[in-house]
Amino acid sequence: MQKKKQITGDARRKLAADFKKKYEAGASVRAISDEQGKSYGFVHTLLGEAKTIMRGRGGALRKKTA
Repeated sequence: MQKKKQITGDARRKLAADFKKKYEAGASVRAISDEQGKSYGFVHTLLGEAKTIMRGRGGALRKKTA
């Protein structure tokens, strides 16, 4: 995929659907961005355009200290 080239129309919708499919199969936003050579923000934006339900960030919950 070329860098610095604006992606619009059907190509953008197809790419967003592809990102959504990978994300829903378990890939992280970071993994998709690294694989495609695109920024994290671009991938995140396209996932939003594809109406993807995003996973929580995860990690341990902090406990209140007394």
